[in-house]
Amino acid sequence: MSPIILPAIDVLAISGSLRRGSLNTALLRAAQEEAPAGMAIEIYDYSDIPLYNGDVEAAGFPASAQRLKDRVLKADAIVFAVPEYNYSFPGVLKNAIDWASRPYGKSAWSGKPASLVSTGGGLGGSRAQYQLRQVLMSQGMFVLGAPEVFVANAATRFDADLRLSDDAARGLIRQQLAALAALARRLAAAA
Repeated sequence: MSPIILPAIDVLAISGSLRRGSLNTALLRAAQEEAPAGMAIEIYDYSDIPLYNGDVEAAGFPASAQRLKDRVLKADAIVFAVPEYNYSFPGVLKNAIDWASRPYGKSAWSGKPASLVSTGGGLGGSRAQYQLRQVLMSQGMFVLGAPEVFVANAATRFDADLRLSDDAARGLIRQQLAALAALARRLAAAA
């Protein structure tokens, strides 16, 4: 019997931090390293997207926002790295979500499977993840409930090169990516 070859899974990774030394973006690089066979993860740079403004949209959808929307539409799944700022997720991430949801009724996020990872202090960004989960579900996304990935006390979990040094966190990332791949395949088969 021939082995079953499953289609590759194209994952778009979006960090809620635009900072060069972001531990959340470093967490996405760890996800790239831990991705299961047949999964490719691209970390997307959306730093050129303007603040959402209905007048700007009406004057012509910005090319940078359209590139993001097109990339979301192409992706089989999304991984969000979610920093916690003031008990919530960052405005730059909400801005990207808003642009890719426009125009009204034509959200690129609808029907996409997603998972969330975060780094932070004692709670590892959990409050931000739970708030983002509400926003993503409002867009019709299928957000994994488990396993959850919260890297608490993050400053002690990365080496000087911003490489995740916590084996337990790497294990959770592997489990989460396997669950995300399974969800993406189930959704694709049902479509």
